[in-house]
Amino acid sequence: MELWISFFAAAVVAGTPLLFATLGEIMTERSGNLNLGVEGMMLMGAVMGFQIGLSTGNPAFALLAAMVAGAVGAAIFAFLTVTLRANQVVSGLSLTIFGTGFSSFAGQKLIGQVTPESIKAFFKPFSMPLLGDIPFLGPIFFRQDVFVYIGYITAIAFGIYLYKTNKGLNLRAIGENPGAADAAGINVTLYKYVHILIGGALCGLGGAYLSLVYVPAWQDYVTAGRGWIAVALVIFAAWNPYKALLGAYFFGGLDIIGFRIQGKGIHISQYLIDMLPYIVTIVVLVAVSLKKSKENSPPRSLGTPYFREER
Repeated sequence: MELWISFFAAAVVAGTPLLFATLGEIMTERSGNLNLGVEGMMLMGAVMGFQIGLSTGNPAFALLAAMVAGAVGAAIFAFLTVTLRANQVVSGLSLTIFGTGFSSFAGQKLIGQVTPESIKAFFKPFSMPLLGDIPFLGPIFFRQDVFVYIGYITAIAFGIYLYKTNKGLNLRAIGENPGAADAAGINVTLYKYVHILIGGALCGLGGAYLSLVYVPAWQDYVTAGRGWIAVALVIFAAWNPYKALLGAYFFGGLDIIGFRIQGKGIHISQYLIDMLPYIVTIVVLVAVSLKKSKENSPPRSLGTPYFREER
């Protein structure tokens, strides 16, 4: 039992950066824009969060810097795809290349540096009163660091916003039919910009978790492809924040299972283990295609630039 608890608790930790990145991409795609620059925004958030954290020793400033860096990357994407109506796939891929180069350039002098002790202490795991004492579930979900708890709150708050508020309904309407939403008096451009920027900020937070807490030291390309897994996880979660919460931890488990298996003396290629999240996503895509459920379908205007004069 202790081994299972240890594994699931580690899966939650490994899934936390995926959760933030997935929530950010869901928010972006719900507005009708497909941003494949998740990896780039995560790297921008990771390097800026670590740089400011190293300089100030203040966790709040580090997180703020990571969010701003991710939002700046998202702003570039939003300007290209919303204002200039450029191709969203090409713009997203360009953002990934830009973010990767930016993090390598900005992080040249940071290689080998370790997260300051003040930040390590702030993000040290602690037990939630009462909840941490729940058998089995308590040690897994409620004896974590504050970043993990912020992930819980963010996913639940986003779900409530998306499904229980008027602004969330407007966001879903824009993703489905921006022309109809515009005719109803909704400011489509403003909604797209706001939610793309918030999505980028969440991706930046996911990157900061990797560099400040999960590693915790700076190393080049610290995300190691997790941004692409987050893009796949959006499909796995069917654009639903609540499903993303569970899916991120499931994919986190897939991320660490190879090390656990090898620790038991079972030798399996790590490359094969790295394929698991994508294999699972392909299976889900096939299942969704066969089921053809409207609930699990992407927003209908996803990837299509909106030009008001064409409606």
